[in-house]
Amino acid sequence: AKDGKGRGRQVIAVARTCSLILIVLDVLNPLTHKRIIEKELEGFGIRLNKQPPNITLTKKDKGGITITHTVPLTHLDEETIRSICMEYRLINCQVSLRCNATADELIDVIEGNRLYVPCIYAINKIDQITIEELDILEQVPHYVPISANLELNLDGLLEKIWEYLSLVRVYTKPKGQIPDYSAPVILPSTRCKVEDFCMRIHKSLLNEFKQAIVWGRSVKHNPQKVGKEHQLEDEDVVQIIKR
Repeated sequence: AKDGKGRGRQVIAVARTCSLILIVLDVLNPLTHKRIIEKELEGFGIRLNKQPPNITLTKKDKGGITITHTVPLTHLDEETIRSICMEYRLINCQVSLRCNATADELIDVIEGNRLYVPCIYAINKIDQITIEELDILEQVPHYVPISANLELNLDGLLEKIWEYLSLVRVYTKPKGQIPDYSAPVILPSTRCKVEDFCMRIHKSLLNEFKQAIVWGRSVKHNPQKVGKEHQLEDEDVVQIIKR
């Protein structure tokens, strides 16, 4: 795909826009297929289940290459760092490393077009292996064993997808009515204040906002009056009071 064969580029271009990548592997040959797919994605700058390295690179007008690090470096030395920078024509720059980085991670920061995406590996056809083999699979991080044919552990896969997406469900409650549990407002866990909740329903709601009444884990008392800066949690119920 990364070499432009078939429609591989179009497929991986979609992967670069995703919040989560789900890779389905055959339980009889998972590691080989996993390596092939990961290699294709890495060729397009996609890093699976990794955090961006804590490296800062600042270009300068003069002064050569300056290197600082706050942790011991076991994968790199200053000579290697300078060689990599020179290879990318970074003659004058400040390199600050706050992690035990590898050469590949330093190159990722220099090139700057990397995406760090969570990934789940769904291991299919678990009905074809023994219980002992299944127990080993379940201890591997980011893996979910399933059987599409027998519909085994599909609920477990859905739970894992929800967990990796870090989404929050917030239910609406019109005044004098019961909460609407059929259509929750979905928010990312990083942006799930009452203000974000209002914006997701309609941005004009903020202009009329007076306060909110919240039921759920985010409040000490049920119900509790809160302002628009209040941080909501999964499965909270919210009633908006207008001016």
